[in-house]
Amino acid sequence: MINISKLYCDEVTGGDWIRYGQKGGGQRSSDVVPVRARDRKPIVVWNITRACNLKCVHCYNDSGAGRASAEPNTAEAKAVLDDLADFGVPSVLFSGGEPLMREDLFELVNYARACGLRTVISTNGTLIDNGKAEQIKEAGVSYVGVSLDGIGSVNDRFRGVIGAFDSAVEGIRNCMNVGVRVGLRLTLTRQNVEDLDKFFDFFESEGIERACFYHLVPSGRGGDISEQRLWHEQSRLAVDKILKRCREFRAGGKKTDILTVDNHVDGVYLYLKLLEEGSSRAEDVWKLLSWNGGGLNSSGIGIGCIDYNGFVHPDQFWGHYNLGNIREMPFSRIWTNRDEPLLRRLRNRRRFVKGRCRVCRYFEACGGSLRVRADIHFGDPMAPEPECYLSDEQIGLDESKKAELKSCGEFFEMPD
Repeated sequence: MINISKLYCDEVTGGDWIRYGQKGGGQRSSDVVPVRARDRKPIVVWNITRACNLKCVHCYNDSGAGRASAEPNTAEAKAVLDDLADFGVPSVLFSGGEPLMREDLFELVNYARACGLRTVISTNGTLIDNGKAEQIKEAGVSYVGVSLDGIGSVNDRFRGVIGAFDSAVEGIRNCMNVGVRVGLRLTLTRQNVEDLDKFFDFFESEGIERACFYHLVPSGRGGDISEQRLWHEQSRLAVDKILKRCREFRAGGKKTDILTVDNHVDGVYLYLKLLEEGSSRAEDVWKLLSWNGGGLNSSGIGIGCIDYNGFVHPDQFWGHYNLGNIREMPFSRIWTNRDEPLLRRLRNRRRFVKGRCRVCRYFEACGGSLRVRADIHFGDPMAPEPECYLSDEQIGLDESKKAELKSCGEFFEMPD
């Protein structure tokens, strides 16, 4: 995650303690502020069910009604939570599918809280009536992330159900009415990128503080709409718009927590913008970015995933690669297996990364971004990040370095 509010607008936000190792950024008394980013235990995204009441065209794990799965039962799930708590993970994000379709969700959330775990719910928001909002509040959920992919009919087309937007807005308001912290999540595609201003206007009018803008990852059904990925120029323009609106909110006195997700290139792009603007904050921002390390300390280190069949993955987009299953071995043991070949490469990226990422002058801040996207596009998890929209000149890739990459078989044709 690239925290635009923190990096570009110098806001203090709730994730600063774990994202940048800074005290005073939302940590609890029981939280251990990491000295190094790679010392962090993983935030665990748990796809607790495959059932879903919507039909989202970009669902990264192909969830929906009636789709087969082997979800852990309540007792198995509680055993996993015991292990995660003992392992010291900072947070568990209950996702799906639609997690609110799982009957024992609140039993599990309450159990997780009793174990000392911070809990988050990732939902489409359409099932959050007044009663559910009260349950979320009573369960002590730290944050509810509601996925929207546009305003009105734009969202409904993505979600595959007419009226999904209105139901999600009602769910958002129900949460806010009882004091539950809510944020929005939007996946950027060619179908909605032109409506970013409308989304920000909605964000402002509803009094919402947090919004996450995701770059499309072509896993699950996301691969079926890969033609909807932003062109590199569109990515630059989208980030420009996000920076601009965030700064306008800051100037107007509105507290925000605006982030971009799934492309650590955004952090370098933001840094270059600050340099271009002559900002005195550029040096401090570089220190924050390089401390965090981007992808260097993300998938397989600072984030992990358990799917609805109990399989563990380096992050939620690696559904095609299993590290192990929680029915056969505890998550903590799966995660600390030093002999697992993909984890070994993810945790030693500098040694294994290839192509323009290897020679990039900003690698220490970006870390090669999202390795699963490279694996899907190039068939090699150590290939360059195909959604890097920085120019060859910006990253220091001159003709001599291109020749060197070609000579050692590491020259990859990048998409536009």
